[in-house]
Amino acid sequence: MHGDGLELPLVFLLAAVIAVPVFRRFGLGAVLGYLAAGVVLGPHVLGVVRDADRVLTASEIGVVMMLFVIGLELSPSRLRVMRKPVFGAGGAQVVLSGIALACAAMFGASLLGDATLGSAFEWKAALVAGLGLALSSTAVGLQLLSERKALASEHGRLAFAILLFQDLAAIPLLASIPLLGHAHAQGSEPISLAVLKAVVAIAVVGLGGRVVLRHLFRVVARTQMPEVFTGAALLTVLGAAWVMQLAGLSSGLGAFLAGVLLADSEFRHELESQIDPFKGLLLGLFFMAVGMSIDVQRVLAEPLLIAAIVAGFMGIKFLLLLAVGVRPGGLGRRESLQLAAVLAAGGEFAFVVFGEAVKAGVFDNALRDRLVAAVGLSMALTPVLVIAVSRLLVAHPVAKPKRAFDAIPDGHPQVLIAGFGRFGQIVARLLAANRTPFLVIENDIEQVAFSRRFGNQIYYGDPAKPELLRSAGAAGVKVFVVAIDNQEANLRTVEVVRRLYPDAVVFARARDRRHAWELMDLGARIMRETFHSSLKLGEQVLVELGVPAETARHHAQRFHDHDERLLLAQYQVRDDEDALKQTVQEARLELEELLNADAGEGVLGDIVATRPPREGGGA
Repeated sequence: MHGDGLELPLVFLLAAVIAVPVFRRFGLGAVLGYLAAGVVLGPHVLGVVRDADRVLTASEIGVVMMLFVIGLELSPSRLRVMRKPVFGAGGAQVVLSGIALACAAMFGASLLGDATLGSAFEWKAALVAGLGLALSSTAVGLQLLSERKALASEHGRLAFAILLFQDLAAIPLLASIPLLGHAHAQGSEPISLAVLKAVVAIAVVGLGGRVVLRHLFRVVARTQMPEVFTGAALLTVLGAAWVMQLAGLSSGLGAFLAGVLLADSEFRHELESQIDPFKGLLLGLFFMAVGMSIDVQRVLAEPLLIAAIVAGFMGIKFLLLLAVGVRPGGLGRRESLQLAAVLAAGGEFAFVVFGEAVKAGVFDNALRDRLVAAVGLSMALTPVLVIAVSRLLVAHPVAKPKRAFDAIPDGHPQVLIAGFGRFGQIVARLLAANRTPFLVIENDIEQVAFSRRFGNQIYYGDPAKPELLRSAGAAGVKVFVVAIDNQEANLRTVEVVRRLYPDAVVFARARDRRHAWELMDLGARIMRETFHSSLKLGEQVLVELGVPAETARHHAQRFHDHDERLLLAQYQVRDDEDALKQTVQEARLELEELLNADAGEGVLGDIVATRPPREGGGA
């Protein structure tokens, strides 16, 4: 497209609006949608965009903003805690993957043994290619983790630590490439100078983030002008990135450090809200630009070679990431599989590494084009790989214990609590404080293991199983408390308990009115899980608004009594939708009249005011 007006932005937005919902509808994720849109719009298919490199360079701002937002979530103290996974797991991944991929490249070149790779692939080229392919995509990996809400998971945290080390490792890698080629003699700076510039740049960003930026944002906040604060936020992100770029470092690393240094400030949440919309849009543009950079013609011209490169380096990285995830990462096998799926592809920084290798004479253009196409294709395959691994794990869930339930000692409990989530735990703590013997049964093995760590007497099993109840001594239990969150399991347990022990009192947790009515059908005494806490909060809100505390308490009690009557009234007509609507309307008017009467207002208030005094009453 040659237009200089609005055509290009419109095409990008239209492609995003069409591609992303379609791909997400089929469970393929937004990243793959953006990549596919980029391939279609790029110079090798429709040719809407002729120069993909310029778009890629401009859109890297999205990656920079993403790393700034991530930095805001990590205070310096948390970052210090992460030093072991960053340098342990991250260092192991880069070193092992770099060496393994370099050896694989040398072996592949020796197998081909012709002009295709032989002349280009001496050991120096193999080493640069191996280390470049060892780097993973920060943008793709973190976006996929964010989409799946897995950034805070064990494999998400380790993935971030490895990606952070890769950003740090890219500094000496870029500095050493000229030393491997003939470009060093043509005026490239010595490595000592490059390291000095890196240290100075990090010091400038660190000092600015700790001292200057907080004062800047205080001044800007006093202006009470949102657009000025937005401008200051963007200036911070791009300024930190620019300082690092001047020193030859990753621009994203500068933005990340700035975010970390502002993580403990009072402006953290406001900064995140200002940057987030820009980040999302520019990240989408970045993924489109990556799709445009995939040389479809090169892939079609040499499909077997490109496929072999992609399968080879992704397979090697996948296996090594599995090993690193288990040790030194300390993950389980399932978490390590997810880590390997997220980081197995190449990364956007490989484009920079391979470009520098051409300038230094380590690569020729043909080799660079093949590797760039392979990296772009691997980034496009990453969402598919993540989906495949997720489905594999879902198809093979963690095996439950073979026994149906734990052996339960006969302690003659007076109360049996089924379900030990936040609801059941409060009941248990109150009973323990009153030294009332009770027993807890929970069907979630993870919750059982977690609770036992804190000394709770909790047993694994399904409380809806008659044999488990008999084993637990339920025949001697006076009160059953069914605090299970899942409605089906909740109803099933109540039904079994009422059938086996009809004389026992059953209190059951109810999620909403309809669930309460179903429990009432079974003869349980219901307790709506948020009713009392919400009512108490409403009472406190009234007090804060100036209503006298006694009046607010009285109104809350009025509402409580009124709603309890309404629950029973609606229970009688629960299957009649029209009758239910009518009871809601009538109850709203009735409640208003009751509260107005308390205040001496409304129809009931007038009746109270005109009612003659009782005999013997005072004036």
